[in-house]
Amino acid sequence: MPTEVTQLIKSHRSIRQYKDQPIAEEVLQEILDCAQWAPSSHHVQAYSVIVVRSSEVKEKLSALAGNQRWVKECPVFLVFCADYYRLQQVCEMHGQTLAADEVESLLVGAVDTALAAENVLLAARSHGLGGVMIGGIRNNPREVANVLGLPTLTVPLMGMCLGYPAQDVQQKPRLPKRAVIHEERYQTERIAGALEEYEQTTSEYYSERTNGQRTDGWTKQMADYLNKPRRAHVTPFIKEQGMRLT
Repeated sequence: MPTEVTQLIKSHRSIRQYKDQPIAEEVLQEILDCAQWAPSSHHVQAYSVIVVRSSEVKEKLSALAGNQRWVKECPVFLVFCADYYRLQQVCEMHGQTLAADEVESLLVGAVDTALAAENVLLAARSHGLGGVMIGGIRNNPREVANVLGLPTLTVPLMGMCLGYPAQDVQQKPRLPKRAVIHEERYQTERIAGALEEYEQTTSEYYSERTNGQRTDGWTKQMADYLNKPRRAHVTPFIKEQGMRLT
């Protein structure tokens, strides 16, 4: 049975155009409070959020994220970082050495950060705001770290534009449920048929959305997107930040 919360979740759309309307400070702080109430593995809380309001800084981050203009146009831009710098300080307080070189540590930080970010987006939408996640923040992570003054053991994972929506966009259709939700075991026999169905659904969606200028569906788009390495420079950056990923 639908609830107000489930309806909010299922109405998700990425918003990239915003009204010239500031976000009240008390609203922003309420939204940011929600980040800290996200689940966290072993309660390590391995993330930090950088709040950017400065037009100058947003301009720089927009360029570094692939010239996505909504980064500089949104009232507030957030950068979510996996953060072991603070945990290093914790270890030093008690005469211990931080052991955060394993891939597991990066995974914990990434999951903690993503959970906090989703809490923020849902909280923002409950206040009538819209937003979009910006993976392009990883296009130039060293430069982003310099702009934001990030210390060692922190990794910028994603950005988020926030503002009051100035557009009404269609929802993109999601994968058939049977391709994502499995009972008791991974049901490989259902995947091929579900993908064929989804290709047709998304091909029709993009054709309608672009007046026939784009007809490739999701499977073709993903095959083209995933057949080459993505942001190979991120791994050496993470190592430079002090996480060896052993």
